[in-house]
Amino acid sequence: MAVARTLDDRAVRLFIILAAFFCVNAVLAEFIGVKIFALEDTLGIAPLQWNLFGQSGSLSFTAGTLLWPVVFLMTDVINEFFGRRGVRMISYLAAGLIVYGFLFAFAAIALAPADWWVKAAQAQGVADYQAAFAAVFGQGMWTIAGSLVAFIIGQLIDVAVFHRIRSVTGEKHVWLRATGSTAVSQLVDSFVVLYIAFVLGPQKWPTSLFLAVSTVNYAYKMLAAVALIPLIYVVRAGIIRYLGEKRAHELREQAAA
Repeated sequence: MAVARTLDDRAVRLFIILAAFFCVNAVLAEFIGVKIFALEDTLGIAPLQWNLFGQSGSLSFTAGTLLWPVVFLMTDVINEFFGRRGVRMISYLAAGLIVYGFLFAFAAIALAPADWWVKAAQAQGVADYQAAFAAVFGQGMWTIAGSLVAFIIGQLIDVAVFHRIRSVTGEKHVWLRATGSTAVSQLVDSFVVLYIAFVLGPQKWPTSLFLAVSTVNYAYKMLAAVALIPLIYVVRAGIIRYLGEKRAHELREQAAA
């Protein structure tokens, strides 16, 4: 009798794929987050000035915001089929990989640069390649700490709220538990990361600036979450088709337990 191999199980393969995609997006979001982009200029529209808590500004976000909505989506999908344990496992794994990545980034910065390499990109307008490398990959420790703490807290809140809503709605209203969990978790995440990085950190933002920027960031994340609702249904349908109705139902039942 043939012995079934672990990797022949479609549910196992699905979890590996989802976990890998989740982790690479989380790590990339951290590393590209050092760049701040102007949303209005990117879209080619006139600047939109917000006025909150006595502060004003345009719509500027970290490049990491391009990927965090994908992380939210993956969190909800893994929550749906693999439950609390699955989300916690990949969240801790992603956090560990982020720390691992930054440790090696700082190690790379500390390596003595080759003399010829320092000036290798002068033709592209980069006078000192080592300084540019350090500026891009050497994010401040307060920013890294704030992002990691907010990420873990946000993920734990997300999984708790998701299953609380699911216990009330059952299999219905996928959009409600996905968007509802994101609404609560990202409210905490948006404020925690900026508080640690820019209020407790060396920049010492005033409370009004902290509240204003946090609110704008949260509004962006919620708009992205709402925009992704149709994609949640598409991904969910694709997974059910891949696993089969019976296996998918078994996983959802186990995830809800």
